[in-house]
Amino acid sequence: MNGTTSGPFSPGPLSRAALWRLVLTATGGVRTHGPAPEGPCVVVANHASHADTAALIAALPVRARPAVAAAGDYWFEHGLRAWPAKALTGAFPVRRNGGGCADLLGARALLDEGRAVIVYPEGTRSVDGGMGRFHSGAARLADHAGVPLVPVAISGTRALLPKGGGVTPTRVTVRFGTPADGIAEAKEQIARMLEEPAHVRRP
Repeated sequence: MNGTTSGPFSPGPLSRAALWRLVLTATGGVRTHGPAPEGPCVVVANHASHADTAALIAALPVRARPAVAAAGDYWFEHGLRAWPAKALTGAFPVRRNGGGCADLLGARALLDEGRAVIVYPEGTRSVDGGMGRFHSGAARLADHAGVPLVPVAISGTRALLPKGGGVTPTRVTVRFGTPADGIAEAKEQIARMLEEPAHVRRP
């Protein structure tokens, strides 16, 4: 698992970041708060939209070369989705019906390369915007690799691209938290950050 892609067009981390920053600028803009993580880490975020991944790639430093844990059954069992998922987001498959934890732990190789690994602990997009149960695989991966578990709160993406809906131009806000001690603390941080008004800047 190295996050590389193959095909007629396989953009690198710089191209991906530039692409999604351009797209989000055109659809309302993206604002970031808090210091972005430095070095390898496991990023955990709330998940309400396919636009969440675009927002995170746009907000993270290019040198993080983020790789995204993506639902294997949704993104990789259909050829028309697999190539864009890998090429445009650096996604790798994680099974949702058994074996997912092993797939996540296999992402240690990416962390060992100095990269950031993005995980949505809920395992699926929220329908109503609320957060569901956070699974523990991301915290286990961070502990296994000896890297920080960094909570991130994303707001605006559900309005921008709701589940089952079309695009409505909306500003997106990405808030970086501080390294968490376990998945429960990460979820608490995300919940608190989501309650902050969009214009409030965190130190």
